[in-house]
Amino acid sequence: MKQLNLNTEIHYFDTFDEFAAGFSIGKRDLVFTRKAFKKYFEKLENKPIFIFNDDFGKGEPTDSIIDSIVKAASSVDFDRVIAVGGGSVVDIGKLLALRNVTSAKELFLKSIPAEKDKKLVIVPTTCGTGSEVTNISITAVESMDTKLGLADDALFADCAVLVPELLQGLPYKVIMNSSIDALVHASESFLSPKATRMSRMYSIEAIKTIMGVYSKIKKHGEAAARDNIKDLLFASTYAGIAFGLAGTAIVHAMAYPLGSVCHVPHGEANYQFFTECFKFYMERKPEGDITEISYIMGNILGCDSKDAFNALEEMLNSIFPKASLSSYGMKPEDCRGFAESVIKNQQRLLVNSYVALLPEEIENIYKVRYQ
Repeated sequence: MKQLNLNTEIHYFDTFDEFAAGFSIGKRDLVFTRKAFKKYFEKLENKPIFIFNDDFGKGEPTDSIIDSIVKAASSVDFDRVIAVGGGSVVDIGKLLALRNVTSAKELFLKSIPAEKDKKLVIVPTTCGTGSEVTNISITAVESMDTKLGLADDALFADCAVLVPELLQGLPYKVIMNSSIDALVHASESFLSPKATRMSRMYSIEAIKTIMGVYSKIKKHGEAAARDNIKDLLFASTYAGIAFGLAGTAIVHAMAYPLGSVCHVPHGEANYQFFTECFKFYMERKPEGDITEISYIMGNILGCDSKDAFNALEEMLNSIFPKASLSSYGMKPEDCRGFAESVIKNQQRLLVNSYVALLPEEIENIYKVRYQ
C-alpha cells in the first residue's frame, strides 16, 4: 500500500529575492500571478513573461475563465510555469503546464487527457490551499452549477516554494479562512479510509500547529495571526501532503455547491460545515479514529475530548465569527438542492467520509447551518 506522495521538491526561502536568485527566474519563465505581486519581480534583470489572473475576472476559477487564460498562454513561448498566488492561481497554474487543453470542462470531466509538458513551480501566498504539493485542481463548471476536481499526477508541481514574506500583507480574514481550510484538510484526511500511518503524521502536525496559533490569537489578538504566519504556511503544506494521498470528504463536498452557486470563497465555505460534520461523526462513530483528533483538540482547548468539537466551534467563533448561510443569499429550499448536488457530483469526496451520510442527513446539516 502506498504510504505517502512526495512527488514535489519542497523549498524554503525567507524572502522573495532569495527565491528569485535560487531559481534563476528569467525571460523563459511564464509567471502566472495577481498584479499585486508584480512588484516583487520589478528588480529582476531578466523579466519573465506575465499573465495576471485578475485580468480575467474576480473570484475563484470557472471553466470559462480557465479557457481564456489557457488561450492567452498558448500565444507565448516559455519553458517553465511559476504560479505565485492563492488557491485559484495555483489551481489554474497547474493547467498551464499541460499540453492541448482545448476545454477546461472536458479536462475536468476527463474527456481529454492531462499531459504535462512544462516545468511547474508553485509559490503559495496564502496559508490554506496546500495545493502546491497535491495533484488536484478545482474549478466551478458553470453549466453544471457545481465545482469539480481533477486529480492527476500530471498536476504535481516539480517544486513547491515556501516564502513567508509573500504572506505578510494578508488581511486577517484571509489568514483565518485559509488556515481553517488547512485545518479541514488535515482533519478530513486523517479520518479518510485512504489515510496511512505516514499521512496521519502530517495531519496531526498540521492540526497541532494551526490550533496552537489559534490559541495565541485568542490570547493576544489578531496580530498573532501575522506574527505566526510562517507556522501556518508550513502547516498548510503538511496538510496538503496528507490530503494529497488520503483526500478530503464531506465538508468539502458540502462546501462546493455553496461556493459555486453563492460564490463563497472556498475556505469560508468549508468553515460553514466543518464542526457540524465532525459533531455528526462523533455522534455516529465516537469509538473510531476520530478519538485521536478529538483528544488532540481537547488538550489544546482544555476540555474533555468528547466536547472537543463544540469547544472548537466556540473558540473559532470567538476569534473569527461565522456568517449565516442566508447572508450569502442561500434560501431554505436550497438545502435539499445542494444535498442532491453533493450526492450527484461529489462521490469522489464522499467515499473518503468517516461515516457514510444519507441524502437527508446532508440536507439536515445544511438546515442546521441555515438556522
